[in-house]
Amino acid sequence: MSSIRRLSATLAFAALALLATAAVASAKPLAHGQFVHIAKTRFHTNQSNNWFGYNQGTLEQGGKLFNSITGDWIVPTATQHTKGQAESSSTWIGIGGGCIDAGCTAGDNTLIQTGTEQDVDSSGKASYSAWWEIIPVPSLNISMTVSPGDHMSASIAEVVPNSNVWTITLKDVTRGESFSQTVPYTSTHATAEWISETPLLIGTDAGLATLPNLTTTPFTRGTTNGQNAGLKSSEEMQLIDSNGNVIGAPSAPNSTTDGFNTCSWATSC
Repeated sequence: MSSIRRLSATLAFAALALLATAAVASAKPLAHGQFVHIAKTRFHTNQSNNWFGYNQGTLEQGGKLFNSITGDWIVPTATQHTKGQAESSSTWIGIGGGCIDAGCTAGDNTLIQTGTEQDVDSSGKASYSAWWEIIPVPSLNISMTVSPGDHMSASIAEVVPNSNVWTITLKDVTRGESFSQTVPYTSTHATAEWISETPLLIGTDAGLATLPNLTTTPFTRGTTNGQNAGLKSSEEMQLIDSNGNVIGAPSAPNSTTDGFNTCSWATSC
């Protein structure tokens, strides 16, 4: 058997093992990084019921396909927004799942990502964790200590461009902990994103989670295909509530166009 065929067989076996593991993981109350829920476009600003941050799409990028993405962020502190209510948030980078055009008229149905979780329970106690996910398999926890203020550095890259074999890496730079996983996954390569999110609740009371209070979350060192992300204000995504009110917003791109901030329970950042 050739080395390529051995690699394919090994990866296929790994994929089956992941699916089996995910069957157990599906009992978790949260599903991270679900597809963007496009809400509407107003004043040329993309709006969503579950995401806020930046989204680049192949159509608004002139047909560009995404083979890799990187991004760093500082884990925000989560506190309870509404007394007696459990609230959840995720911070992540990913390829797929977002808007393929600047007007956000259509989305992508594949998504591979990694990030951190910042939650509070109904008593107001906060918890933090790390995870990775390939849609439609539920997210898998990463064995890593995560605390507010930690500097996280993430990357998702194909082993060989257009091979649909990806290496997902997440590092806690502050603590010197790291995770890496190589998986086969068929992607459209159509979108790239840097996102703060209200994840999906599964099981009883299923639906999108309520956003906790989060300290300002800075994203930096954003790249795609090994180059500066070149973020533009037209790629911003705002989070809105069920009444159409903006409750999460990104800032304008930083001076080097590779980062920005996100602000929760705010109309601007």
